[in-house]
Amino acid sequence: MPAPTAEPVGPHLPEGALTLGTVDALRDALGPGTGPLDLSGVARVDMAGAWFLAASGRPLRGARPEVAALIDLAAAAMPAPAAPAARPSWRLPSPRGLVAGLAFFGRVLVLAAALPRHPRRLRLTSTVHHLRETGLTAIPIVTLMSFLIGVVLAFQGAAQLRQFGAQVFVVDLIAISVLRELGVLLTAIIVAGRSGAAFTAAIGSMKMREEVDALRTLGLDPVAVLALPRILALVIALPLLTVAADVAGLLGGAAMSWIELGVSPAMFVARMEAAIGASHYLVGLAKAPAFALIVGLTGCWFGLQVGSDAESLGRMTSRAVVVAIFLVIVADAAFSILFAVLGV
Repeated sequence: MPAPTAEPVGPHLPEGALTLGTVDALRDALGPGTGPLDLSGVARVDMAGAWFLAASGRPLRGARPEVAALIDLAAAAMPAPAAPAARPSWRLPSPRGLVAGLAFFGRVLVLAAALPRHPRRLRLTSTVHHLRETGLTAIPIVTLMSFLIGVVLAFQGAAQLRQFGAQVFVVDLIAISVLRELGVLLTAIIVAGRSGAAFTAAIGSMKMREEVDALRTLGLDPVAVLALPRILALVIALPLLTVAADVAGLLGGAAMSWIELGVSPAMFVARMEAAIGASHYLVGLAKAPAFALIVGLTGCWFGLQVGSDAESLGRMTSRAVVVAIFLVIVADAAFSILFAVLGV
């Protein structure tokens, strides 16, 4: 029968005291390892030494009672290892989440419906401020993008229609595309990435600093104070931005048609008046308030779902933009089917 193997004994720590002044030298001397440490020569430790021994993760042998007691105290005070961060889930929302989102939508509609009867509840200063932030400051990027889209449409349309000698129909292509679909859709997508993310970040920051809880403590409704002015401002601003986008898109298309096809601005306007009715413009404009409502509700809702950490703020802001753009495109498809069925 073989003799039992003796348990390996690790290095002996130097005799004397293990304190803050000797911890660094001892760490360098020991180096990495997992074997046990012999503490029989250690007569005294301070909290720095006890913390070093407890954090080493190595078995300890021969420690004096008072030394072992302090090491146990340091081990009990060590923080638990942080759990790995959960990866963001992009699964479909649960039924409970859908119900909560619908309840938030209903709450906003109730507050908005009560404003004509109680106009003093309208926070005019906040609404005007957000109207400026979501509308006025967005005009440059919206008009630039729409102008370039008009240029691209005219250039690509000219390249295809020239093969059939139907260059004049590029006016129809530009006008219908910009007025009916692209003007309002691109504007809504830009606003979702710009203002929707800003809504989530602003309300989420207030949620992290417990300012939302402070509003509830003061007897104020966070939805009425924070969400409603932003949503109202966006519902007003997006139709106006859509008008600016339509004008810029038509100007871009007219400029490229003149350069590429020789269609003068006067001919462009005359063809557009003859071939394009006001229904295309009204169809595009009618979508704007619905898209604004989607973007505003999504941004404010995800802002109120932010937790107490910065990671939650970033995750909710990203999710708000993705969900808002997705819902806007779904709503645009639904409007297209509805108007096709109605023959508009």
